[in-house]
Amino acid sequence: MNTVIAFLLNGLAVLLTAYLLPGVHVEHYGYALLVALVLAIVNAIVKPILVVLTIPITFVTFGLFLLVINALMIMLADWLIDRFYVDGFWWALAFSLILSLFNGLFEDLTKDKQQKY
Repeated sequence: MNTVIAFLLNGLAVLLTAYLLPGVHVEHYGYALLVALVLAIVNAIVKPILVVLTIPITFVTFGLFLLVINALMIMLADWLIDRFYVDGFWWALAFSLILSLFNGLFEDLTKDKQQKY
């Protein structure tokens, strides 16, 4: 049950982030849920491969290149989903940063009180 709630909140985070950024467009909540699902799949399959392949540049940039990989995952989701549009790399980077903030906030709000202490 907790996974379903986390998935629904992730979709809400996608929708709120798209609402805040004028360069990102999601048609409605159903597509926001689809974006959340596709991002979860892409982050589970494609992202680890890219992280391993780019270890040298990630090391040289002190890990900041991981932000570029996150933006590329957002742009891949844009390419895969018809009703989700990102206007460019910088919007994808901003989307990934704000989405991470919303997901962290929602995760903190949904934790059990006993787990916090």
